[in-house]
Amino acid sequence: MAPHMGRRLRKGAGTTAVAALAVAALSASQAPGIVHASSPTDQAASDGTPTPTPNAPASGNSPYYTDLPPLTSPTPPPAATNPPVGQLPAGDQQGIPATVLDAYQKAQAALARDRPNCHLPWQLLGGIGKVESGHANGGRVNANGTTLTPILGPVLNGAGFANITDTDHGAYDGDSVHDRAVGPMQFIPSTWASSGRDGNGDGVKDPNNVYDAALAAGFYLCGNGRDLAVKADLDKAILSYNQSQEYLTTVTTWFDFYRRGTHEVPDGAGSLPGRRSDQNAGGQTAPTTKPTTPASKPSGQPPSKPTTKPTAPSTPPTPPAKPTVPPAKPGGDTTPTPVPRPKTLEATGAKELTAFAGGGFSGRPTVRVTSDSGKAMAQVSVKFELVGDTDTRFAGGATTASVPTAADGTVAAPELKAGEKTGTFTVRATVLTSPLPAVEWKATVVARQADGLKRDDAKELTAAPGAEFANVVSLKATYKGAVASGVAATAAMIETPAAGADPKAAPKANDKGPYFKDTKGNPVRELKDLKTDAKGDLVLPKMYADGQSGTFLLRVTTAGGATLTVELKVAAAS
Repeated sequence: MAPHMGRRLRKGAGTTAVAALAVAALSASQAPGIVHASSPTDQAASDGTPTPTPNAPASGNSPYYTDLPPLTSPTPPPAATNPPVGQLPAGDQQGIPATVLDAYQKAQAALARDRPNCHLPWQLLGGIGKVESGHANGGRVNANGTTLTPILGPVLNGAGFANITDTDHGAYDGDSVHDRAVGPMQFIPSTWASSGRDGNGDGVKDPNNVYDAALAAGFYLCGNGRDLAVKADLDKAILSYNQSQEYLTTVTTWFDFYRRGTHEVPDGAGSLPGRRSDQNAGGQTAPTTKPTTPASKPSGQPPSKPTTKPTAPSTPPTPPAKPTVPPAKPGGDTTPTPVPRPKTLEATGAKELTAFAGGGFSGRPTVRVTSDSGKAMAQVSVKFELVGDTDTRFAGGATTASVPTAADGTVAAPELKAGEKTGTFTVRATVLTSPLPAVEWKATVVARQADGLKRDDAKELTAAPGAEFANVVSLKATYKGAVASGVAATAAMIETPAAGADPKAAPKANDKGPYFKDTKGNPVRELKDLKTDAKGDLVLPKMYADGQSGTFLLRVTTAGGATLTVELKVAAAS
């Protein structure tokens, strides 16, 4: 049930000539998504085989719901009369299922950011969603916004609708011969391939997901730089979705109705429309006819009356198949089955997260989702995101990740890998399809540390006055017995402590004796910004002796507090 051309039949509907005029006028416009109607003479009259429809509109010539809202202004029912979940009284036309309403409003927010000059109101999506699928079949969607059963339009085989040969190998519509309109906003597969969006952040563009479909419809309506606050652009946008003046009137009526007020009803409890554009006054599916001569007008001009009257075919064409969205059952059971919705999002497991730079964290953020009845909810998409100034990433290098809950309602974030930037940041979890409060964890990245430091060899470190030391200092750093790579360290020549000195007192720097050289060859007795390599090794530069003789001390200190003092001996050669 979506953008389509040709005959529209309903109670009080106009003639096929009127529909043809609407198509002709639209064919001359420049709105994106509008395609030119094919002439009835293009049909293969010799064998009765429909000719494929070139450049078919977004959903083919599928039917749509023609029910109109009540004349009274919509107001939410009084609290005292609000029915329990799943017991919505018949005739509550202004109620929109909660998840579907959330999808419309989130799409409006997204377009306000990405297409601010379009001014898309969510009520327009509500009008189209009502007319196309009765708000996803009365809101029968799961917690992620995906319809419980696929919503499919009739087979677009030319029998009363466009003739569209399969474009998706049946991936979306299950039909490998012809296409069918799919999902709550009724996109045909070829249009979805170019216009589909991921509205719920799960990494999949699914026409059967109300978040994806609503966002895609929003971008589609905002095409060609339209400003929907301008009446002419608004009309063009609706007609680009379905090329029928009657469709324009029906959607606009619901749009105005929702703008005057609406309210949320439980998923699965929305009222279902019962009348379609391909049904006659008696509620039966009517065959579609086309005028023999289509009208044609330049873009922007009103259509003129057709020069010839429409003629019915000698034999009625095959009635179109009905979409799988079931109409309301007159006189039947109107009590819908409520769909569980997320009620709580709570953290489980680790409360704080800590890691050394470049390492793994001590725990993983984990949450549990329960329904309004207190039961664990499976297959609910939870979005984890990193907030703050950090180069920490989830596995794969992402800063966000969406993961479905398991059968027990729990889900853990993907593994976190700390970056090199130290400090704190936040890990945040939200349910994609629910306004539940977010759950947050404080995460801290600290500098790499070592708690152990030792020499790699036992070679004596000796030199003659004024000469170079024969060997260099080579060290190994560890943390809890494991190699400590990338650990910052310093090396400094220090004075020998006096007898009885406090062992905890900071050592004094020595300005005599052995030294290192800087890049210009000048003597330096302290080295900063040293760092262990991937194997935890730290090799100091060459050392030199001045004219002093005796025993001197070199102290090496790492982040984490590991220290090692090495003796250096300077004596004349024997």
